[in-house]
Amino acid sequence: MTGQPANANLKGAFFLDEMVFHPSPEFRKNANVQDARIYLDAEENWLEYWNKEAEKLHWFQKWNFTLRWEQPFAKWFVGGKLNASYNCIDRHLHEGRKNKAAIIFEGEPGDSRVLTYQDLYREVTKFANVLKDLGVKKGDRVSMYMPMIPELPIAMLACARIGAVHSVVFGGFAAGSLRDRINDAGSKVVITVDGGYRRGKVLPMKKNVDEALKENDTVEKVIVVKRTGTEVDMVEGRDLWYHDLMKDALIGCPAEAMNADDMLFILYTSGTTGKPKGIVHGTGGYMVGVSSTHRMVFDIKEDDIYWCTADIGWITGHSYVVYGPLANGATTVIFEGAPDYPARDRFWEIIEKYAVTILYTAPTAIRAFMKWGDHWPAGRDLSSLRLLGSVGEPINPEAWLWYYNNIGKKRCPVVDTWWQTETGHIMVSSLPGISAAKPGSATMPLPGIEVDVVDPAGNPVPAGQSGLLVIKRPWPGMLLTVYNDPQRYVDQYWSEFENMYFTGDRAVKDKDGYFWMLGRVDDVINVSGHRIGTMEVESALVDHPAVAEAAVIGKTHEIKGQAISAFVTLRDNYVGSDELVQELKKHVAAKIGALARPDDIFFTAELPKTRSGKIMRRLLRDIADGKALGDTSTLANPETIAELKESYTD
Repeated sequence: MTGQPANANLKGAFFLDEMVFHPSPEFRKNANVQDARIYLDAEENWLEYWNKEAEKLHWFQKWNFTLRWEQPFAKWFVGGKLNASYNCIDRHLHEGRKNKAAIIFEGEPGDSRVLTYQDLYREVTKFANVLKDLGVKKGDRVSMYMPMIPELPIAMLACARIGAVHSVVFGGFAAGSLRDRINDAGSKVVITVDGGYRRGKVLPMKKNVDEALKENDTVEKVIVVKRTGTEVDMVEGRDLWYHDLMKDALIGCPAEAMNADDMLFILYTSGTTGKPKGIVHGTGGYMVGVSSTHRMVFDIKEDDIYWCTADIGWITGHSYVVYGPLANGATTVIFEGAPDYPARDRFWEIIEKYAVTILYTAPTAIRAFMKWGDHWPAGRDLSSLRLLGSVGEPINPEAWLWYYNNIGKKRCPVVDTWWQTETGHIMVSSLPGISAAKPGSATMPLPGIEVDVVDPAGNPVPAGQSGLLVIKRPWPGMLLTVYNDPQRYVDQYWSEFENMYFTGDRAVKDKDGYFWMLGRVDDVINVSGHRIGTMEVESALVDHPAVAEAAVIGKTHEIKGQAISAFVTLRDNYVGSDELVQELKKHVAAKIGALARPDDIFFTAELPKTRSGKIMRRLLRDIADGKALGDTSTLANPETIAELKESYTD
């Protein structure tokens, strides 16, 4: 990939036409997708396009209808029968991958395991038989509350094999959040661990399960994986050790032939208030969507070592740590720990150790790496990398360029991906062999996907004007419904516009058709009647050489309605001062305009983030408005909030 800047100066919070990076001839020559006509072919007959993608999976019975669309409910590949576990394991045994590494596991303490596809078959079928022996049947729900260890995907694939519905709960949630999700799913079994490692400490995961089940009447059994050796209470008749159950379990378990629209999993969205919102994904459409997009966006080759750093507790982990890579017969890396433990080069050490070729991580992690300094990645051999990816939130141009220059060494394409828990798979992204990348833009909708930017009346907005991001037709991996609450599904996603799915995001489409994501609609600050996107202000702040990362929120203001408050972390060689505050305020005003000038700028060593790397702006808003803080159980470092609250009120 080669940079061809039209102008080396970065103008504005985004620089839509300032830099364009084209794939190198060598990358293009070997890419899975080399011909841009794929977009035209997919648009000409989009249902036939998805038919061809579906044919790349194994089906016990072919479908009769590609799509049955009873707006807003979709059924894909109607009449087709398949099994997700079979597609992720069994078919690879017959295609020469029996001894290929399926999962490379790196534990936080430094322990490691490699499971071949044959190993994965053995472990998954044994655990599937364990579940069947415990009375788990097709349609039963199984909750999982586990760290990033191989037993988690094993349990997911075992459920998929017998037709049980898995519900993975992020391991950072506290007992109350876990209780709500187990109860809403009506789970029959919970799978957990004695404890999980986090930055050298042991998290009491089994204890949290015990607390959560004090108000539950559906769970019959709790299966406990021994991970840390922590002593835990085992309730007689209910709690069982994983290793005891697996010791005598039989190898080999038939894969249940599932209808394409049968439930595969429920995943509860993060940051919900009140009743948890269980996003339901089916089997056929979801598997077609994740396998297709994983193969094309990441240009997967037979010898790749692919690493998506997301936690399996979130949708990125489901789709691009487990189901997408394994459906494509890839080798997927699973890492249990944090990127800065025991040192700030842990990610780079893993890439060097396993010769990782594809890295897919979050902008928040990238900005943290920038803050820590270029010397950490420079001290490791990253020459194995050939492709980089970004996921989780819009990536600002400066972080994109740092990633490209310092991690990819100016030779690895960067795929910036946009999608949601609800979409199931990537919707907007470059295809690395044919797409010219613009730093900060997710580029264009993938083949077969129709996305647009509209005004509140649903009309397309002119190029360069911000609006609301919508999806204009069904797509294979789309959510089927909200679990046990179909009206909530209709109200939340399909009531804003007629026949269009409302993403809840804001975006700009430029004159070349490239999409620039601006964050959530509610991430807009209304200053004296002027709407200012938080992403725009954050990007302007990070454009300053002193700033590593920024989070911007609107606080209540008696005159303006809302005022802008910014929380900023500085690069290691800068120190916060009153002079720097004024300099940053002027910088934002110069980049965007005087209305975007922050009222307050606070320096902090760390922004409050979840363990998956998302900044908890909701907590920052609570601090700014003096409200009681909501749930902080998912924070990677809860002490951050206390320090911020103290400095904000000083």
